[in-house]
Amino acid sequence: MSRTVHCRKYNKELPGLTSTPFPGPAGEDILNNVSQQAWAEWTEHQTRLINEKHLNMMDLQARKYLTEQRSKFLSGEDFDKADGYVPENKQ
Repeated sequence: MSRTVHCRKYNKELPGLTSTPFPGPAGEDILNNVSQQAWAEWTEHQTRLINEKHLNMMDLQARKYLTEQRSKFLSGEDFDKADGYVPENKQ
């Protein structure tokens, strides 16, 4: 039986992650409050942000920016979009 969480982003019970995505309190918070679906969507969005905004992950400011965007994204707040990104037409 899969583990469920009350997803912060979607405000409903959904299958949760099976392990913390990274160590520390933020990883534990994500494990306990973010669904697999929301985390998968965030990782896709994070990749778009890194690529489109040419972020250098060795730069502390870029990592701080992504941490802030992750928090906004997973909380359902307004978050930055990748410039020029056009979502697939899902028909």
